[in-house]
Amino acid sequence: MFSFLGVPVDAAYHLVSGFTGILTPVLGGLAAVAAIIAFTMAVRVLLMPLSLRALRGQAVQARLAPQLQALRQRYAKQPERLQREMSALYKREGTSLFAGIAPLLLQWPFLSVMYLLFRSPQVGAKPNTLLSHDLLGVPLGTHWLSGAGPVSLHGAVFLGVFALLAGLCWLSAWIGRRMMAPASGAQAPPAGTGLLVKVLPYLTVVIAAFAPLAAGIYLLTSLGWSLAEREFFRRSAVASAVPEVPASQKTLAAGNGQKAR
Repeated sequence: MFSFLGVPVDAAYHLVSGFTGILTPVLGGLAAVAAIIAFTMAVRVLLMPLSLRALRGQAVQARLAPQLQALRQRYAKQPERLQREMSALYKREGTSLFAGIAPLLLQWPFLSVMYLLFRSPQVGAKPNTLLSHDLLGVPLGTHWLSGAGPVSLHGAVFLGVFALLAGLCWLSAWIGRRMMAPASGAQAPPAGTGLLVKVLPYLTVVIAAFAPLAAGIYLLTSLGWSLAEREFFRRSAVASAVPEVPASQKTLAAGNGQKAR
């Protein structure tokens, strides 16, 4: 475990463990799973302003992509002029090159703390008792490849998590393409990177395949939350782009409707 994250991981461990104890009389064996999901969602709620800011930055980058591409073509042999023109464009739009990246970097320590908590066998030099709980009889500390095989209950639980993760990854990529639609006029990526762009969203499934079940549940919850945030942002952007009908026009339309009757 990264030493500088040891203290926050230990604090998070006590919070989730305490919440598990509270939920145990109600949920029994599912208390630890519910605590992992609830804690992940609580942290994501706190990070939501950063997430939405990152999405806004990415949307601006998508909208400016055709203009940026035109500048790169026009000043390909004048790097200093290109830099000035790009900086001027960002300044006019009230944004920057790192508008969609900086908020994501600020979230990284918090997300890392949660991932380390749900995959570390020890926390604070003591056993991570969260991993001793189970989901449908499968301990949260076990790995997919360490079980009885894909045809067992152990394998079925992991494959269920993988299937849900893959579905969320596909939906996330689909929403991402819709959000990037304004950049359709930009130059298409090289053929080699095109395959990488298609495969990269499913990296979460690969990570879950080599992580404990607890970490897989965390990844599933976090990805689902990210997907909901992106869809919320997309719908909000669409709603804000629809011009409001003036009250005078509404009154006129209502009057015409009454005359028609």
